[in-house]
Amino acid sequence: MNTILRKQFLTHVGQTSPSPMLVEVERAEGVFFYTPEGKRYFDLISGVSVSNVGHANPQVVEAVCAQARDYMHVMVYGEMVERPHVEYATRICSLLPEGLDSVYFLNSGAEAVEGALKLAKRYTGRGEIVSMRRAYHGSTHGSLSIMGAPEGEYYKGAFRPLLPGVTSIEFNHTEQLSAITRSTACVIMEPVQGEAGVRLPDQGWLQAVRQRCDEVGALLIFDEIQTGLGRTGEMFALQKYGVVPDIVCVAKAFGGGMPLGGFISSHTIMNSLTCAPVLGHISTFGGHPVCCAAGLAALNYILDNRLVEQVEAKGALYEELLGGHPQVLEIRRSGLLMAVELGASDKLYRMMELFKQEGILSDWFLFCDTAFRISPPLTITNDEIRASVEIINHCLNQL
Repeated sequence: MNTILRKQFLTHVGQTSPSPMLVEVERAEGVFFYTPEGKRYFDLISGVSVSNVGHANPQVVEAVCAQARDYMHVMVYGEMVERPHVEYATRICSLLPEGLDSVYFLNSGAEAVEGALKLAKRYTGRGEIVSMRRAYHGSTHGSLSIMGAPEGEYYKGAFRPLLPGVTSIEFNHTEQLSAITRSTACVIMEPVQGEAGVRLPDQGWLQAVRQRCDEVGALLIFDEIQTGLGRTGEMFALQKYGVVPDIVCVAKAFGGGMPLGGFISSHTIMNSLTCAPVLGHISTFGGHPVCCAAGLAALNYILDNRLVEQVEAKGALYEELLGGHPQVLEIRRSGLLMAVELGASDKLYRMMELFKQEGILSDWFLFCDTAFRISPPLTITNDEIRASVEIINHCLNQL
């Protein structure tokens, strides 16, 4: 690595932890990225479920360049009729169930969550929020407030006071749904819990949450920031599990590799942000035209190449090839979102060291440091899956 660049990174770029990976990236293509020295890494987490169509996808790159030549930022979000906004919103809504037909574009997942919470409060006139334990929705003030306690206290305790009126319940525990009352503005949840270590919904769980929200007039928000755009084997996890929320939060793969987020709801609910007060939610760069062009190109690539239809088989291949290793206790999986359970944090941290040495980019989960993540680009081929598993097994053999 360029030692000067490394020092400048540590000195002038704000850090998130005392121990960043410090791998310098020269270029990326498909499921790989490369260092200046030419070392190749399998990207098995897609920038945490961002690069669903692979790195440097030519269709996305061309869309970015073409839109940048036409125009970039013109005016704050929501004032001008800009083709990338309109075409992407129309296309994404055509793939969602009836009642999810209005997109509010923003810049990130945390912003999408913040906007969704405001929308729920504004529409219902209520102030209380119910979230799930071991849930992660972002690290801005509101999204941090709904990080489930007590597990989330490690991350949010230093930033109190946070939003009042937040209650957290256990995922998959129907007996706790009584916490959702007529004072509840919304329930926000991931249909598949990501940072909890890929926890799937039990049969009937999501339906029970939906029913309870309907009984008391609360809105149901699905955070599909990790699960959206094909990751679970359907375009959205809500379609895989058969429950339609009132609001959907999207980001990560939604931008095709560019920073883009949004929340999606019905036209009726969304319109409550336009009055009393006017400009109930605003953004300068939300839905940047270049980002929307990239997102639309990525979505079209997913659809044109029928990537979603291939996801389940690719995930099953990973499970088949890794599941028999004696160090692997369990594989929790929804499509190509996987947690490979090792059962001990010391094994996990050793695997991270081995992965770095052997050319694998993986990660653990905020609320599960005994399992490593596999969520590669949806474009990964069967041969690339087998090649990556060969390296993973080599690392597992050293534990």
